[in-house]
Amino acid sequence: MFFQGLVLKAGAAFALILSLTSATPSDPKFRTKRQTLDFDYTNDKVRGVSLGGWFVLEPWITPSIFSEWADGGGVVDEYTFCQTLGYDEAFNRLNQHWSTFITEDDFNQIGAAGLNHVRIPIGYWAINPLEGDPYVQGQLTYLDQSIGWARNAGLKIMIDLHGAPGSQNGADNSGRAGAINWGTGDTIQQTLDTIRAISERYATDVSQDTVTAIQLLNEPRAPPIELDGDVGVKLFDYNGWGTVRDSDSATVVCIHDAFQGTEYWQGFMNQDSGVWDVMLDTHQYQVFTTQLLQLSAQEHVQTACDYGANNLRGLDKWTIVGEWSGAATDCAMWLNGLGKGASYDGSLAGTTYVGDCSRKNVGTVEGLSDSEKDNLSTFIQAQMDAYEQATGWIFWTWKTESAPEWNFQDLLANGLIPQPITSRQNPNQCGY
Repeated sequence: MFFQGLVLKAGAAFALILSLTSATPSDPKFRTKRQTLDFDYTNDKVRGVSLGGWFVLEPWITPSIFSEWADGGGVVDEYTFCQTLGYDEAFNRLNQHWSTFITEDDFNQIGAAGLNHVRIPIGYWAINPLEGDPYVQGQLTYLDQSIGWARNAGLKIMIDLHGAPGSQNGADNSGRAGAINWGTGDTIQQTLDTIRAISERYATDVSQDTVTAIQLLNEPRAPPIELDGDVGVKLFDYNGWGTVRDSDSATVVCIHDAFQGTEYWQGFMNQDSGVWDVMLDTHQYQVFTTQLLQLSAQEHVQTACDYGANNLRGLDKWTIVGEWSGAATDCAMWLNGLGKGASYDGSLAGTTYVGDCSRKNVGTVEGLSDSEKDNLSTFIQAQMDAYEQATGWIFWTWKTESAPEWNFQDLLANGLIPQPITSRQNPNQCGY
């Protein structure tokens, strides 16, 4: 949907006009821009991990939480988990999870590994619950606590709105699997209200030395979500930027590429458009198409290297690969959804066999074969080199219960993550 001349209000700060090709602020009345950030995103590289599965459940990250529904029963995500158990029981189980899955020791390990960022996914229901939702609250107690842990460990935090009202991608990682209803009804305004609540709590003098970035929305799926128009991602991004700016002038505002690629977003929300401190996030996984699954180990490496050279250089805004992993297969149990198999071994309905998922569907890094470990280490280091062609990277995810290709903590403990983090056991793989 294309249109001209639409003027909307973002907070109380400014008006926005969306043209045929992009949205730009007209007559901006912004706060004075802070001259320095608490992390130098221009000259230093982001090297981090996401704390996936902590405040937004994903069955493949913590299968023990979902094990009683492994053979059915209607629970497939956090929404149905809470709906089935009821508020009190869901809260008791989740509070136990929140208090134990990630602790201060995790932050200390992350900092000791030479990383400098943690990306913390959160659902709208944690800070802006909607009437009628079954979700439970209590996450913010632990999120608040984690800011001190990060500060003490020398880490910066990106708070990532991972689940939005209506679901922005229909995946279990949005909180509710199924239909994509973000953009309908009041869902966009409800999302902006959530961003405002996050900003008023965390883009403050108390937190801004550690909470350096807020991600407006993780992985909006376009299509079916629109990019342009009054219910499009672009206008939402501008309004979200203004909402954060109502609380702080320099907290980085991170936008997702909506699966359009980095080049699509050139010219959008760059400094020439009148906004500042905007970061683009793109996610790179080589496991979700048959073509990628069929690549050899060296072809996976080359694909990452080519991406760094062709898609991450010369960009007009800070850009991170905000999700990636060591996985060359989709073998991790329930990665494709609770109770679903893998494309790699043909156990997912409608797919054909590519290879064996033994040791990679459930297990540990130690249990992998020597060749699998070598391939993992080589692939990870190539991706680090590739993604540092732009602003840097954030690995998905810090820990899992049983998915070795995705478990940074376990990969680190078994020597597959370079230490120091800037060293390379396989240097110059990409030739740059």
